[in-house]
Amino acid sequence: MKMIHAIIRPHKLHEVKEALEEIGITGMTVIEVRGAGKQRGFVERYRGAEYTIDLISKVKLEVVVRDDQVEEAIEVIIRAARTGEIGDGKIFVTPVEEAVRVRTGDRGTDAIS
Repeated sequence: MKMIHAIIRPHKLHEVKEALEEIGITGMTVIEVRGAGKQRGFVERYRGAEYTIDLISKVKLEVVVRDDQVEEAIEVIIRAARTGEIGDGKIFVTPVEEAVRVRTGDRGTDAIS
């Protein structure tokens, strides 16, 4: 099993979620995050004063999938989240040693399906 961590633009969350559901991936965790990268932030003006916003609001989507689903899930996330502009996000994949469903005690891939 692998965990896919996708950091994407907030307005793309619905599209990514629907695209993952189309390939049978429904379990996910969504976290509102802020971060910095090549986008470098932006300057806002409020009542005559300038404020530099250097941590941009993003959404972090975490999905645990079977090993054979990883590439398809990555491609679906890229296709749904891409705008072609700097700041579209990043995807990280990490191994998952064990998964346990609390309610039933199911383990491994049975716990994520």
